[in-house]
Amino acid sequence: MNKRITSVISGLLFAALSVNFSLAQAKSDNFSTQQLTQIADIKQQALESDLAWDLVESLTTEVGPRMPGTPGDKAGVLWAVAKFKAMGFDKVWTEPATFPKWIRYSESAAIISPAPQKLHITALGNSISTPKEGIQAQVIEFKDLAELEKSPENSAKGKIVFINYRMDRDRDGNGYGPAVQARRRGAVVAAQKGAVGYVMRSVSTAYHRFAHTGGSHYKEGVTKIVSSAISNADADQLHRLVALTKPVTININVQAKSMGEGTSYNVIAEYTGSEFPEQHVLIGGHLDSWDLGTGALDDGAGVALTMAAAKLATTYGKPKRSIRVVLFAAEEFGLWGAKAYVKAHQNSLSNIVAAAESDFGADKVWAFDANVHASALPLVSEIAVMMKSLGIEYINKNSARGGPDLIPFRPFNIPAFALSQDGTDYFDYHHTADDTLDKIDPEKLRQNVSAYAVFTFMAANANTRILGK
Repeated sequence: MNKRITSVISGLLFAALSVNFSLAQAKSDNFSTQQLTQIADIKQQALESDLAWDLVESLTTEVGPRMPGTPGDKAGVLWAVAKFKAMGFDKVWTEPATFPKWIRYSESAAIISPAPQKLHITALGNSISTPKEGIQAQVIEFKDLAELEKSPENSAKGKIVFINYRMDRDRDGNGYGPAVQARRRGAVVAAQKGAVGYVMRSVSTAYHRFAHTGGSHYKEGVTKIVSSAISNADADQLHRLVALTKPVTININVQAKSMGEGTSYNVIAEYTGSEFPEQHVLIGGHLDSWDLGTGALDDGAGVALTMAAAKLATTYGKPKRSIRVVLFAAEEFGLWGAKAYVKAHQNSLSNIVAAAESDFGADKVWAFDANVHASALPLVSEIAVMMKSLGIEYINKNSARGGPDLIPFRPFNIPAFALSQDGTDYFDYHHTADDTLDKIDPEKLRQNVSAYAVFTFMAANANTRILGK
């Protein structure tokens, strides 16, 4: 009985606050008093909705891992089309995206001497295979990629290079950029120094014993060598053994294959606008994932929360401008879905009035910023005011970059927005076998949905048409 009374009182207080807020903002140049009340209501509905959770639970359970070119990837596309249709989107369609297909078969590693023991390892994307028996050689350690680059010619001849760079932990994930360089091109530099194999400390802040995968690249004219990563715990162990100044020999066995060109699909859905249907808000995430976990944080959460936000943003009927959700294909292999989308729509990208991608896990959104023409900044401020009660800070630098899949859009100067999630713990799980549904907090996911629903509704229904810089 007490809980029921408390719930009723809370509801009345919220209604009163919403009305007061609407009255206080009645002079808005962008929204009517009725719309402001609707925004407040959508914000609260999202905080009470389990739609995003139901979606990400379904995706990670009924489909699972979705590495580009695999059966899971194809199942993910079918899943997304079916869910969009069931949610009542006006239009649902797919568009092809090609990419260089790569498959992982098996991977293992071990210290052979001076202290035999297993290593927890993963092949980096695009790695070649080793011989069936693996490669076995002495380890040479470097503290980071720069030290390897500065080392003498043939400094690693006949050896396995080990880069032992530890990624920094930060809320905005700024430690990722410096660490990921060794993943992307470490094998090339190692081969140039004469190495026969390459292994690195995972691009990860984790304390668990899962290795982190991710894309790596080769360079034409440089010998291809196996490219791999070991868990942080194993990197510490390997470092301690090397520090004993005795030769350390390891064996790496990776079986993988590049399989030419593959094809996947961007899945696109739209609630068509009532006044300016060609103009649209674009939100979304990437549908694919790596194969080690189930792609819950990267990027099942982004897929689910943007789908749910679009649905909630249409609670009060058709928006003034269209709301388009794009689930990009093959992001993990190099933004191939985003590149294909930009190519297919390059003559109509100017119709995008706002774009935001969720691809940084499922922790709370803590910051908001835009990258728009000065004429839209008053509207951006109004959106920020509505997000403030969600604990979201308006950065107000007008320099937002958007998520990874928005990178190919940048030359077209679209209006980009960043709803920045707290990434303090994101790289504990990113690209590892530990990226599973249990890492998502339903309450934090709802806060994300609320933020995206508010943003989407306001961008789609404002009197101001947002332009890029």
